Parts: sequence; C-alpha cells; structure tokens
Amino acid sequence: MSTATRVLVIEDEPAIADTLVYALRSEGFAPEWCATGRDGLVAFAGGVFSLVILDVGLPDMSGFDLCRELRARTAVPVLFLTARSSEIDRVVGLELGGDDYVTKPFSPREVTARVRAILRRTQVQGPAAAARDAEPVCHLLSDKKVGEGAAGERALLIDAECREAVVRGVRLGLTRYEFRLLAVLNSRPGRVWSRDELMTRVWEDPGASLDRTVDAHIKTLRGKLRAVAVEAGEWIQTHRGEGYSLRAGSGASAGRVS
Repeated sequence: MSTATRVLVIEDEPAIADTLVYALRSEGFAPEWCATGRDGLVAFAGGVFSLVILDVGLPDMSGFDLCRELRARTAVPVLFLTARSSEIDRVVGLELGGDDYVTKPFSPREVTARVRAILRRTQVQGPAAAARDAEPVCHLLSDKKVGEGAAGERALLIDAECREAVVRGVRLGLTRYEFRLLAVLNSRPGRVWSRDELMTRVWEDPGASLDRTVDAHIKTLRGKLRAVAVEAGEWIQTHRGEGYSLRAGSGASAGRVS
C-alpha cells in the first residue's frame, strides 16, 4: 500500500487515536488525526483522503450526522468506530452510506485489514481516483426513452460505467450499494429477488453483512426515487417473505448520462 494513501481518523479518545495512527502508519498508510467532528470537516475540506475512520460518539456532534455531511460532498469510503454493539446502530450507519462498522474494543490489525478491504473493493487508489469517484464525467450514449413523463424526460436511465442513475432528468445521487441494488433490480424488472440473492450480487462480502442491510438500503433508495417522482408511486415492490422487485414497466434504458 502506497504511503500516499491518506486516511483521516476522527476519534476523540487520544489513546484509541494513537493506536490507530500507529497501526495505520506501520501498514504504510498516511493517517491524519482529528479529535472533533468540526476539525475533521476542516481537515477533509483541506485535503484529499482515500478513506475516513469515523467514531460515532464524538464530543461535538454525532458521527452519523458527520457522515451525512460527508456524503453530501463526496463518496469517500467511511469506516465507523463505535462502542455501541446493537444491530440498529449498525444498520443506521450502513443506511447513511457507511462502508463498514467496527465495535470497540477492537484489534488494530482488524481495523487496518478492513481499511485495505474497503479500499480494494471501492477501487480507491489515490487522489486522482477519489476525484473521479466524487465527480464522474458522463455523456449520453443512448437516447432510448422508457416511460416518458409529462415533459418527455426519460423515466429512468442507468449508466453502469459512471454509477449514475437519472429519473426524469434528475440525478439520484446514489451510494455505491444503492446503485448496485437498482442495477440488479433493473436487470429483470418484475422478477422477485430474495435478500440473499441481492446481498450476493451487490455486496463483495455478503457473509459479513447484516440481515437488515438490504432493507436499510432499499429504504433509502426508495426515498430517493420517491423524491423525484412521487406521483409515479413505488418503483420497488416488497414481496413479503420473498424479497423485492422493480415494478414491471419501469425498467431503465442503458447508456451514459449527461
């Protein structure tokens, strides 16, 4: 791992932060430590980081709120640290766009291994890759229209290369897992996908994911679809005891979005 791989550690307990910084530096990373959420935001704005390790229980703000602010700006991977071990807290973190979750007390080796795994699967390899991930440059390749709205906009257009989805001309701003879920559902509209099938196809390590992870991401994906096309009803259908499907007739054209 290149020493250019910068990791921002936002943790208010000095002993834990020192341990993390030492472990990361020993593994060839370039860590930077901030003790508060506000300091973390300032540091993030002033530099390019490949990953953020974020404590949930910060003194000045919730780590969940800080993750929301980061997600409004960037798709940088986030690894949560927390003393909370309940399932609902882990689900909330994943629902907000977190990439992984480690409960205190933890092994520094486990944290560095998870950092490596996250970077491998998100393909973040430095500042240039992070910039591309945050601001994809896409151009329209297909003009096929599916389910036109009143103004003639494309109802749904998916670009697999740029990980973008557009509904009636509006970018949805999906996280990587939300996009992958939508892409799988869209591959066969009307087909019911079980949670196990979705976890296997969407998550790199489905065995490490929680049973409610799919439900949490489906909820946020539905919210984003509803926000731009509320009059269209629910795009994603729930089949109790079976799984989820994309409503037949709402499938997307494939192409690139401009």
